Amino acid sequence: MNNKIPKARWLRVIAPILIACIISFMDRVNISFAMPGGMDAELGITASMAGLAAGIFFIGYLFLQVPGGSLAVHGSGRKFIACSLIAWAIISILTGFITNQYQLLFLRFALGVAEGGMLPVVLTMVSNWFPDKERGRANAYVLMFAPLGGMITAPLSGLILDTLDWRWLFIIEGALSFVVMLFWWFTISDRPEEAKWLSERERDYLVTELNRERDALRALAPVNNAPLKEVFRNGSIVKLIIINFFYQTGIYGYTLWLPTILKNLTGGDMSSVGMLAIIPYVGTMLGILAMSVLSDKTGKRRMFIALPLCGFAACLAASVAFGHNIMAAYGFLVGAGFFLQAATSAFWTIPGKVTTPEVAGSARGVINGLGNLGGFCGPYLVGVLVSLYGQSTAIYALVASLLIAAAVTTLLPKECDMALIPGAKAKAMADEYARAKAARRVQGVKAEIVG
Repeated sequence: MNNKIPKARWLRVIAPILIACIISFMDRVNISFAMPGGMDAELGITASMAGLAAGIFFIGYLFLQVPGGSLAVHGSGRKFIACSLIAWAIISILTGFITNQYQLLFLRFALGVAEGGMLPVVLTMVSNWFPDKERGRANAYVLMFAPLGGMITAPLSGLILDTLDWRWLFIIEGALSFVVMLFWWFTISDRPEEAKWLSERERDYLVTELNRERDALRALAPVNNAPLKEVFRNGSIVKLIIINFFYQTGIYGYTLWLPTILKNLTGGDMSSVGMLAIIPYVGTMLGILAMSVLSDKTGKRRMFIALPLCGFAACLAASVAFGHNIMAAYGFLVGAGFFLQAATSAFWTIPGKVTTPEVAGSARGVINGLGNLGGFCGPYLVGVLVSLYGQSTAIYALVASLLIAAAVTTLLPKECDMALIPGAKAKAMADEYARAKAARRVQGVKAEIVG
């Protein structure tokens, strides 16, 4: 008898989520190619203004984090992302028609608002489809959007810039969001119970396993009504916000300045810069896969957050130290690419381990939203330091940020490395909690009578 569970969900859920995320990443980072590709010269944009324009996206990014995560838990992430794709398309196309820096700042801020709910929504959708033992790998496949988005954006942007100009870069890449929206709408489902394409056997497996995990979490920390303040009372969530902030400072400081760093390093045209930028993102894919497999296999989530953070920092520092040697410096930039997103799959398994399902959606939104303020600080910090002290000092600042994130990771509780409790034990814990609650109620009544 074949007891193997069907795996249709790996294609039918992961593929549309991944493609939508790739488009969001493309709309987010194509400005990093537009700047050295002619936008800065035409609009008179300085290095510090370029950093502000790249980073202000993440101020807008705050606004829909918690509503998006909550909606994915209690409503429809499918509808939310469909509306978001339309908004991304309109805003990106409008960017191709700007005439001054202030219009650019406004549209970058608006794009941040439009993209703000994406990650908490799709991570919550993943948690609706994949049990804990599969979730690290599922998160890793989704988080491939960054390297895949970089691999697609780099050569495409370089080609458009050399063939047309920076305005067409935003118009063409923005229009792709409309196409992806149609694909998204007709392929994705929010939950296993709603998917008509899912086999009965796979549906039963998913519903059973996911309900067991939810029972386990409720038994550990029952929450009937989960206001936002519950998120901030959780010390582990606060640590995750801090880690994500300093991690994103490093990620986007690197990502949004990589084309400029490569152009300064090699002196090549934008097509050659675009091709050189592909290799670090190939490394990013390998890093995500390697660390997610090791994280799932060993269960050591904290270790496989801290190690990539330290590796990322070391490679960035080495790229500066060997800056006189183009090949060596580029090799270390590729190494930084390997570690760029390698901690993310392990990182995003943790919110579901340190809080309850009622709080988890809002927690992901808060972690992603406040953490991604680092996405503002990283590019802006690099821009300011490049203007004042040069590129090397700016990169060393990113190194310090990553090391702070690694240090805070060591303070996360041991529960982050533990597997979720099996269903039978979870039920026993839930029953024990109910009995204890009933006993406390009886004691309270007795106390009132005695009083």
